[in-house]
Amino acid sequence: MKVIVVGGGVIGVTTAYYLAEAGHEVVVYDRQKAPAQETSFANSGEISSGYASPLAAPGVPLKALKWLGMKDGPFSFRPKLDPKMWLWLARMLRNCTASRYAANKALMMPLAEYSRDMLRVLREGTGISYDERSHGTLQLFRTQEQLDGIASDVAVLDRFEVPYEILDAAGCIAAEPGLAGARQGISGGLRLPDDETGDCRLFTERLAELCAERGVVFRFGKGVFSLEHWGGQVRQITSGDGRVGADAFVLAAGSYSERFMRKLQQRVPVYPLKGYSLTVPVADAARAPVSTVIDETYKVAVTRLGDRIRIGGTVEMSGFDLTLHESRRAPLERSLSELFGGAGNLREAHFWCGLRPMTPDGPPIVGRTKLPNLYINTGHGMLGWTMACGSAKILADTISGREPEIDASGLGPERYWV
Repeated sequence: MKVIVVGGGVIGVTTAYYLAEAGHEVVVYDRQKAPAQETSFANSGEISSGYASPLAAPGVPLKALKWLGMKDGPFSFRPKLDPKMWLWLARMLRNCTASRYAANKALMMPLAEYSRDMLRVLREGTGISYDERSHGTLQLFRTQEQLDGIASDVAVLDRFEVPYEILDAAGCIAAEPGLAGARQGISGGLRLPDDETGDCRLFTERLAELCAERGVVFRFGKGVFSLEHWGGQVRQITSGDGRVGADAFVLAAGSYSERFMRKLQQRVPVYPLKGYSLTVPVADAARAPVSTVIDETYKVAVTRLGDRIRIGGTVEMSGFDLTLHESRRAPLERSLSELFGGAGNLREAHFWCGLRPMTPDGPPIVGRTKLPNLYINTGHGMLGWTMACGSAKILADTISGREPEIDASGLGPERYWV
C-alpha cells in the first residue's frame, strides 16, 4: 500500500527504509531541503542502549534545582506562558518515583537493545558507513561519590543482562588513552563494551540514498501543513505539493508531531527540550577519544566521529526557541579541554542546537493512533539515534500486519488515553 511519512530525520528515514523493505510504496515529506537537518543534524553521536533511561528519575527534581543555581549547569529553564510547558513538567515530575522509573526504563532498554541489533543487521546487509565505531561507551566519574552512586544503574544492567565493566582510573585510561592527560582526577568509570557511535546525520543521508534506490520518493522542501480526515480515517495531507492521498500515514516529525495530533483532537505529551553540541576537528589523534566518554560532572558526551570530535549535552527547557545561547557553550568546551586537552581545535568549532522531542515518562511513542491508518513514531528524546532502527522496524511490522519481533506493548499513544 501507499504510505506517506511526515518527517525526514533519522526516525522518518529509517521508518521509510523498513516500510520499503516490507514492499510498500513510500513517500517522505519534509520541510527542509535535505534529510537530517534538524534534531538529527549534530547530536552527540552515541548509540548507547545500556544508558537508555528516562529523564524522569528519583532525585531529579532536587538535582534540577541544584543545577539551576550553577552558572554552567547541565539544566537550564526559560519559563514561558505556555500551558503545555507546565503540564508537561508536572507530568514529568509525577514520573520521578522509583516505581515509575523502573517501569519506564523496562520499556526503553529492550527497545534500545533491539534497535542496536537492527542497526547492525542493516549495516551488514547494505554496507552503509557513517563514521561508525564499536568501541563501547565509558561513563566517567571524577569523584568517589559519583562512582559510589552507580549501584542502582548496575542493578538494572544486571537485570537486563547488559555487559559492563567497572573500572578504576587506570582502567579508564586503558580504554581511553587520551584521558592520560586529563587535568582533573579520575575516580573510575562504568564501561558498556557493546555500545556504538556514529554520525547520525551522515547515516540518515546515506540511508535516504539507499531508500531512493529502493523506490522511496522524497519530497524535500515540501512541508506538510495538515492531515485531513473523514469517515474515521486520514485521507490526505495538505503540503507544498497540494493535497496528496495515501492508504496509511506516519507522523515522524519530532517535537512538531504534537501539533499535528492536536489538530486531529488527539493529544500526545511531546515537548521539545533543547540540546547543544560542538563539533571540532581533531588536532591530535593521540589525545582524542576512541569512542564516547560521558562526563558525569557536566552531563556531557564527548564522541569521536572520524576526523571530528562531537561534544554534546545540556538540557534546556525553553519551548521551540532555537536561539544559540553562548552560555551553554562553556560546559561543552570545558569538558573537552579538561578531559582531552589539545585533542581538538576549539577555534574551528561548530556550535549547534536542536530540539529533542521528549515524553514526560521517557519511552517514545510508537504505534497506531485512534485513527486506524495513522501511525506515530516520535518522543525519543535524547535517544532518537539509539532507538531509530528498532522503532522503525516495529512500526513497519505493525503497518504490514506482522507481529513485532519484541514486545512493543506500552510504547503506543494509548498509554496517554486514560
